[in-house]
Amino acid sequence: MSSTAAASMMKDVSLDAPWELVETFSRFPRWKPADVNAAGDMIAARLKAAGVPVTVHEPEIYLSVPFDASVKVGGTTFRAKPPAYSKSVPDGMTAPLVYVPAQYSKSIATLFNKNQDAALSAEARIRGKIVISEGFAFPGKILEFEQKGAVGVIAINPGVDIHWGICTSIWGTPDLDDLPRKPKIPVVAVSNPDGKALIALAEKGETGTLVTTLEEGWYKQKLPVVDIPGTEEPEKFVLVHGHYDSWDVGVGDNATGDATMLELARVLWKNRGQLKRSVRIAWWPGHSTGRYAGSTWFADAFALDLDRNCLAQINCDSPGCRWATEFRDISWMTETEAFVKSVIKDVAGLESHGERPHRAGDYAFNNIGLSSFFMLSSTMPEELRAKKGYYAVGGCGGNIAWHTENDTIEIADKDILLRDIKVYLASIVGVANADVLPFDWRATAKEFAQSLDGYRKAAGDHFDFTPTADAIARLSTALDAFHAKVAANAIGPKAANAVIMRLARILVPANFSKEARFRHDPAMPVLPLPTISVAAEIPAMDPAHVGFAKVTLMRGQNRLVAALDEATALVASAG
Repeated sequence: MSSTAAASMMKDVSLDAPWELVETFSRFPRWKPADVNAAGDMIAARLKAAGVPVTVHEPEIYLSVPFDASVKVGGTTFRAKPPAYSKSVPDGMTAPLVYVPAQYSKSIATLFNKNQDAALSAEARIRGKIVISEGFAFPGKILEFEQKGAVGVIAINPGVDIHWGICTSIWGTPDLDDLPRKPKIPVVAVSNPDGKALIALAEKGETGTLVTTLEEGWYKQKLPVVDIPGTEEPEKFVLVHGHYDSWDVGVGDNATGDATMLELARVLWKNRGQLKRSVRIAWWPGHSTGRYAGSTWFADAFALDLDRNCLAQINCDSPGCRWATEFRDISWMTETEAFVKSVIKDVAGLESHGERPHRAGDYAFNNIGLSSFFMLSSTMPEELRAKKGYYAVGGCGGNIAWHTENDTIEIADKDILLRDIKVYLASIVGVANADVLPFDWRATAKEFAQSLDGYRKAAGDHFDFTPTADAIARLSTALDAFHAKVAANAIGPKAANAVIMRLARILVPANFSKEARFRHDPAMPVLPLPTISVAAEIPAMDPAHVGFAKVTLMRGQNRLVAALDEATALVASAG
């Protein structure tokens, strides 16, 4: 799928500018707001030096900036880190300790899931206690414990290092509806050896004190954006983006991504005469301390432009990391899968494996309805990860330096960074220059049918999904006819692209969002076809709740079928 234009542009790709930025950021921590702004200035200065015009927005976004934490039991003090949005208790909060066992995630696919053991644990056992449990301090775990009355949480990380993170389920800066979900308890993360010691103390009935120090409030943060105009449809654009704030110096997450976008901007600007449509490249603040507050501000502030004109969004996080010789578990929406696979094969000579995008990684545009691909980039082979004894993490090419002070220059790999820049370049140009946008909604319709089959089996005789099945079948038939007409030139490229873009506005929210368009779902896993996903819970549900679940399913099915029928009518009207 590597176009002639992309092949020509690849000859201009160099590591000079990107590697210099990686080295600079490797010496410059970027999580405190003033440092983040300084780093934004560094990016803007390099763009200007390369002759690339840049606009620097300065939104006020709400952040929680963590500093220090500890756990005190008796005369022993254990080192800890507070996740962003933990309640700050610098004078300490004391309560009995209780251990609630959990399993560590074996892969990125389950890394962000809530703590199922917590869901099964008796509320009376947790209420008024500081809960100790395995895993990262992700929002699902914390929300579960807080709802059951825990007054604090200690998350035991899988290894000897402690990982920074964020524990709120609120996506981006809260609005008035979000505020009730803001965490109200102190949370800390500890190393695995210290966690085991704390478990032993909890089992002896000991009391602990959590000490956390954070600063929270509104901060003006810099958000550089480059607009590279296309020659034929300049109003239409591909959005390429990634965060430049990081934990500590954050080389693999995400200095390498920032450097990749810097080089993409340079090369695409130099070759802008070869672009049919525009490319917009954005560097986000507020990813780490604001749960994607920078990208969410952009999604809100430019929502109508994104709705009318954005062809696709491409996330750039953790490319170019050491040992990342595979493209596995790549995020892509199903309609983009065939295209992305072909790009990776053409440029890197590798087969690739993808998965449904997680509710993470600056995917702040699902509610608008943008076809999307990439989040994390290439990664190390499973065999190598197992050999090294590494556990699952959410970036850095699988290196467990992720979100720690060990994410230093050694995590980056020049050769892999060069390859990954070219993969991104080819994918961007492939969308921007396509005669017909390379997104196949027939694949999405098949995904819908597969998702529905799972829900039907789970619900059994409790609910009739025939209206959804019939609506999917109608959409599939219409899409087959549409693509046949496009292939036969019975529908021209401009008309076809208008339909393909509009389908995204309808079907992406139907598959990725419970909230209404232009609102943001919580930072929690979202199952396929989420308005009917409660069906998956019926087999384990309290029988007294099944009737209420059926009401939820009826309302959710109505919304889903209406969206599917709208998509079918759109497709049928083409040509």
